[in-house]
Amino acid sequence: MIGQIIVWLIVGALAGTLVGMLVTWSKRGFGVFANLGIGMAGALIGGGIFRLFNIDLGLGQIAITFEDLIAASLGSLILVIVIWIIRSRKKAKST
Repeated sequence: MIGQIIVWLIVGALAGTLVGMLVTWSKRGFGVFANLGIGMAGALIGGGIFRLFNIDLGLGQIAITFEDLIAASLGSLILVIVIWIIRSRKKAKST
């Protein structure tokens, strides 16, 4: 159980940092804790999408698979896009 939590933290941190760097074009991304939070939520979103559509990239069974990282990164990117859309709509309404 504790091992799985550590795996999710690592995958979430990697995915959140990757997406943060891609979106902000900076090494820091959104910051350590925001990257971790976005990555964790993204791992859940991406994992759900991969399970829903029965996607198996066949990348092997190791503690942290590339499939987990790809799913978490995809989910993180979806989350960032949704947050961006919500914020831009709130700005448009307030002006």
